[in-house]
Amino acid sequence: MELWIYGIIAFGAMLSLLALRVPISFALGGVAVTAIFLLFAWRTGSFMPERAIRATLSLIFASTYDLVHSYDLSMIPLFIALGHVAHRAGITTEIYEAARVWLVRLPGGVAIASVAGCGGFSAISGSSIACASTMGRICTPEMLRLNYDPRLATASVAAGGTLGSLIPPSVLFIIYGIFTETSINQLFLAGILPGLLSMAGYAAAIMIWVRRDPSIAPVPAETIPLRDKLVAAARSWPAVVMFAIVVGGIYGGIFTATEAAALTLLFATLVGLGRGRMRLADIVPTMRETAKTTAAIFFIAACAKTFVAFISLTGLSNQMVTAVGAADFGPWAFIAAVVVIYLVLGMFLDPVGIMVLTLPLMIPMVESYGMDLIWFGVVIVKLLEIGLITPPVGLNVFVLAAVIEDKVQIGRIFAGITRFLAMDLVVLALLIAIPSISLIVPLTMH
Repeated sequence: MELWIYGIIAFGAMLSLLALRVPISFALGGVAVTAIFLLFAWRTGSFMPERAIRATLSLIFASTYDLVHSYDLSMIPLFIALGHVAHRAGITTEIYEAARVWLVRLPGGVAIASVAGCGGFSAISGSSIACASTMGRICTPEMLRLNYDPRLATASVAAGGTLGSLIPPSVLFIIYGIFTETSINQLFLAGILPGLLSMAGYAAAIMIWVRRDPSIAPVPAETIPLRDKLVAAARSWPAVVMFAIVVGGIYGGIFTATEAAALTLLFATLVGLGRGRMRLADIVPTMRETAKTTAAIFFIAACAKTFVAFISLTGLSNQMVTAVGAADFGPWAFIAAVVVIYLVLGMFLDPVGIMVLTLPLMIPMVESYGMDLIWFGVVIVKLLEIGLITPPVGLNVFVLAAVIEDKVQIGRIFAGITRFLAMDLVVLALLIAIPSISLIVPLTMH
């Protein structure tokens, strides 16, 4: 049997395990280890398991050691910790409050402020789910108190939370960069304009919705003095400084992304301690939560790396590139297929799982078309972002529902999400049709 056929069988076995709701790390790792062992055991033509043990362990340890000891991977726990610290220090609340006092008098202003707050939190945490969870606690109860339609009050936060995937720093960009060996610094910079475009799109979706039905977002009677607005804006200075460290430092060539992560984490911790909003005792639970999240991500990545090693042994990627070339698919047909595949997978799997599952097969084909990997990374992350609010899974929706303790039924949240999904598809089309939206900032990097 041809090795690439063996690779297809193993890939099918892994998909079957996922369909049975086996966690993706166990599905990837279990199939990869078993397939590698059998491959080495049969390599002489007869089954000799004693010869396969050493070779299998050597390949597994080599692939996972290189991954876990990757310098770039150290960014993940740093940015995850940064999100926890910023929340405990009240920095995330101040971002939302600054946006709220300036936008409250606009139609749907508090919902737009929640999207802006999510964008600000995204520039700190790098995690969409953390963004939806944190901002859901802050924004949704207030909108419900102001008699906002529950669909708008929840959907705006669930959609806004997805900005954590695009606006730097982004955990998904880090994983993409590691698996594709592209510059994480450039990926971070490439996400800035698409992230801002997505934020503007969500704000536009809210304004269009409220203009058609003003009753869903009553305008508060309160008038906020200019002095209070300026004070609220001034209080959010730590978030501005942190964003400047990450983006300005990387763009100016002053810091690597890892150095920027470490510096912003230190800065946020000192701000929290200095303002008295954090105690030294708060650092322990923060690090504990960071360790749990990091371990889960690292385990998925390590299992995926082992699966990638197996795919390389079988030559399946090369065979797929050859088959696509022989079929003479145009680049637009290929991109259309990618969009459909990721939108479907996004309905059922988490973003990290989708990325590590598909990249080993996708990237060789992308390179065969001569496409820019930085631009493609932005498109992929945008697709994964859409998946976070796409039914029936829509992780951000379920996270938000849990945070607000099911005060709004999941069905109603999804009913509001459809307007934001429509805007997401518009933004996605622009990112695909105009690659310069993603590439103009990294191309000007010093």
